[in-house]
Amino acid sequence: MRRISSVLLLLVACATVRAQVLSPVEIKDPDLRALQERYLDDLQQLGASITSAHWQYPFYLSRKLDLDEQHQKGADQRSIRFDRYNGKTVLEITGNYYAAYSSEKMTPEQRTKQTFDSVVVPILKLAVPPFQGNSSVQGYAFEISHHVLGKVMGVSVEQPENLVVVLPQKAAIRFLGARDDNVRQGALLQGEFYLNARPMMIWLEGQVPQNMAKSSGQEDAPAGESASTEIVSGGGQTAQPVAATPPPQPAKPADPPPPPPRDTSPQALASLQAANKELLSGMVKELDSQAHFVSYAAPSFVAFRKQTYLELSINTTLGQAAGGSRYKLAALAFDDHVAHLIRPVLGYFKDDTQFDGIGFSANLHLAGKASAGASSEAVEFFFPFTALRCYEHYDCTGQQLLDAGTVLVNGERVGLDLQNAEGGSAR
Repeated sequence: MRRISSVLLLLVACATVRAQVLSPVEIKDPDLRALQERYLDDLQQLGASITSAHWQYPFYLSRKLDLDEQHQKGADQRSIRFDRYNGKTVLEITGNYYAAYSSEKMTPEQRTKQTFDSVVVPILKLAVPPFQGNSSVQGYAFEISHHVLGKVMGVSVEQPENLVVVLPQKAAIRFLGARDDNVRQGALLQGEFYLNARPMMIWLEGQVPQNMAKSSGQEDAPAGESASTEIVSGGGQTAQPVAATPPPQPAKPADPPPPPPRDTSPQALASLQAANKELLSGMVKELDSQAHFVSYAAPSFVAFRKQTYLELSINTTLGQAAGGSRYKLAALAFDDHVAHLIRPVLGYFKDDTQFDGIGFSANLHLAGKASAGASSEAVEFFFPFTALRCYEHYDCTGQQLLDAGTVLVNGERVGLDLQNAEGGSAR
């Protein structure tokens, strides 16, 4: 009897997981239907992860928005599916979030950011990893309904409000992988946000820049009222304030001046070189068998884009079969050589304050070709420390590292997409 009960529970659990994903036969577009069928196991695993996640307030995947919670519990929850948005294939997820925000204490921008932080970001962390290297998926789309609590003629009224978020694939990867808020904000600027069909924008610092406040429709709060982000549950019970903003102060001292720009003068570079002479010499001796440093170009500190980088000149030999465009060669140089040097090199530099990053200047050669008269490509990779540390700790992918850095091929800046450059080959 106990065995039968266990089997029944397992069958119910499996049925619950499948209930979160739209069946392929319900998708009319043949290409999308084939995609849904091909990745059905991944989608079901995603559904299981979402339903088992801990949410601050009840969250349900749903085919329909704006359902009351009691109705939602028995409603169709199959909402994970592939769809099209502006000609791009996106993974789309729809759901109802049963938190209600006070309209008197939260602006539309704050409500947008709160639902984005509380629901969209956690789901992105689950959805992006399985599909970030899939060229068939160009982005992620979300339709999330939350509630707003206000008053009409003195009577408390709770109404639904719908948030739509669309993030391109690269923007989603960059947002999740970056630790620098400037990089994360740049990723969000590539997305689209709508609150009840009204265009919005999310600002990580919590404030809309003054020159964009009017364009976004944000109005100043009435005098004496704070713009705190108090939330009440869908049942009307007041919850603890979330990320409450302090009331406006009558006056505050001027912000301190920004730190002075990095000194990239020849004298400063020479001083930095002298201070690290022994360390660099030891690094070359210990890593040369792996790095293949250029014998006539010792590691040196250089000025690049008003910052200071340690430039390492290396010889990169690719296999005879590594023909193709310069972009493919650059991608292979990163995957086969440069990427393997990052963690060993970073081990020599624990203090990120002396300079701003590391540059790898690679002279590319094809194996079996005589060096004399043979053409070679020069590829330079300049990576800031923030992106390097992210990659070092396995929090960023190689593509995210490239997106955060600067790549030059024969002196010209290029954008390097590893998957496309290598013709879709597995990495």
